[in-house]
Amino acid sequence: MEHDEKLARFRQVHLNPFNKQLGPWQHEQGAGKEALEVASEEALPELPPGEPEFHCPERVMDLGLSEDHFARPVGLFLASDIQQLRQAIQECKQLILELPEHSEKQKDAVVRLIHLRLKLQELKDPNEDEPNIRVLLEHRFYKEKSKSVKQTCDKCHTVIWGLIQTWYTCTGCYYRCHSKCLNLISKPCVRSKVSHQAEYELNICPEAGLDSQDYRCAECRAPISLRGVPSEARQCDYTGQYYCSHCHWNDLAVIPARVVHNWDFEPRKVSRGSMRYLALMVSRPVLRLREINPLLFNYVEELVEIRVLDAAGATLFATQQEAGVGHGQKLRQDILLMKPYFITCREAMAARLLLQLQDRQHFVENDEMYSVQDLLDAHTGRLGCSLAETHTLFAKHIKLDCERCQAKGFVCELCREGDVLFPFDSHTSVCADCSAVFHRDCYYDNSTTCPRCARLTLRKQSLFQEPGPDVDA
Repeated sequence: MEHDEKLARFRQVHLNPFNKQLGPWQHEQGAGKEALEVASEEALPELPPGEPEFHCPERVMDLGLSEDHFARPVGLFLASDIQQLRQAIQECKQLILELPEHSEKQKDAVVRLIHLRLKLQELKDPNEDEPNIRVLLEHRFYKEKSKSVKQTCDKCHTVIWGLIQTWYTCTGCYYRCHSKCLNLISKPCVRSKVSHQAEYELNICPEAGLDSQDYRCAECRAPISLRGVPSEARQCDYTGQYYCSHCHWNDLAVIPARVVHNWDFEPRKVSRGSMRYLALMVSRPVLRLREINPLLFNYVEELVEIRVLDAAGATLFATQQEAGVGHGQKLRQDILLMKPYFITCREAMAARLLLQLQDRQHFVENDEMYSVQDLLDAHTGRLGCSLAETHTLFAKHIKLDCERCQAKGFVCELCREGDVLFPFDSHTSVCADCSAVFHRDCYYDNSTTCPRCARLTLRKQSLFQEPGPDVDA
């Protein structure tokens, strides 16, 4: 009997999870319960003398039942509109500040805050009704489907969270922005400038000074200053103009003017607009090196292997031979001489040999134009190796694999000895007037005119010779 009384008293004092100190809002509701508890404690039998009494005024034995499991969780997901979510976010922020730093409870509160913000963003930026294509200021924006790639919005300069935000990329200039920033864009597509005016600024950093810009950004016209107040002035090495920090992100790019004048490939800081323009122009053949800087071929070793012949052909070739320059200089000219063979050859057209240069189509159209990418590859040595492999493949088809192409070869009319000659052979020379092919030594040792040219001249004279007087009679 005494054991049962002790057990009842222990449970009443220590293990009742609902026997807690009442808050201010619970005093009215718990007044009756408190009276009942006092009455029940008075009704308990007194312990005999000598028996220990269990006292735990500070609740030392906390078995985890003192936590209020029925309280409203912070950041509860029952919020159904933006206003409720914002209120829950504020409550969660306040709780994070009150909790001890680096504690588990604070970490859990941070996770709840992140989920609340994601939920709020979903309500503010729905993506179900967004169109796939938007056209604005000559931009052609395409809605991206990638959810894992983190990008930066070119308009608001904040991170694009692809998992929860809708974002677009211009298929022309690769301008990226949130869907909510589309209507705020004021910069036209750079590709339109490339289409209408495909040329480089070939003056090295043509600076005019901030006063010529009225101390404003060259693109968005925001106030700028070299002191950084109100915004830092950043110079673009390509245009020479100054931009604000929103239009100039310190992107690096190779400057074409420094390449063609100094053979300098060091990347320098450019504005966002210049970076996109240079990226779109990098593969366009718009540089006439022989007009811009003809001495570049004499001082740059990387260009020796791909140096072109002059239109006079033999004259420049003789000059190069006197200068001691090797035969490998005329790779581009040789490819142009091979092109007529492939155009009239069925096997070559079926094998699509000319597509070996599809990335550099201008190499089979002319021998003057270069792109910045060509010069970059020449600097690293990739262009010379690529052209040498293509030259070998083309020559093998014409001289060994195809009988039709072999039949279009030439025989030296000066010595009438040796093998069949082709205009791209290293030991041959081509007549600039009739395109006949001869041995190089025979062509320069012979002081007379080209036999084929003389024969063609006589034929023309015989065709257009005026009739005599007897014919008139």
